[in-house]
Amino acid sequence: MQIQVGIITISDRASQGRYDDLGGPALKAAAAASGWQVQAQALVPDDKPAIQRAVREQAAGGCHLILTTGGTGVALRDVTPEAVREIGLRELPGFGEAMRRESLKLTPNAILSRCLAVVVDKSLVICLPGKPKGAVECLGFVAAAIPHCVELLQEVPTSC
Repeated sequence: MQIQVGIITISDRASQGRYDDLGGPALKAAAAASGWQVQAQALVPDDKPAIQRAVREQAAGGCHLILTTGGTGVALRDVTPEAVREIGLRELPGFGEAMRRESLKLTPNAILSRCLAVVVDKSLVICLPGKPKGAVECLGFVAAAIPHCVELLQEVPTSC
């Protein structure tokens, strides 16, 4: 099955045009390298309603996998996990656990990460760090589990 991907960059400054979005393009390249098709992209501020609206729009638009970058740290404006959890059907804690475990091998600051994965409607939403390198690395740590999860959510018949 061809995985349709949506990418949402969450950044006050990038959404105001104060600096270029680097995370979205980095995730787009990583998705393409995995053979996935990027069908939607958005850039929104660190604002719960804006984040929720972007996720809902991409889910309703047929994105099987929605990747967010930004807003997963501990700064006061970092609200991505809260925004996504509020609209999710269920959280998949193994994704966040794996991302933090593997990231801790690279940097002690990974303990501050609040990366997670949540199911919104029939879409898998993975909330990744805002730094492009960290976002791509974390996606790589969980990429092998994504196709099976998407197939289950899309109710694609499997051989298992």
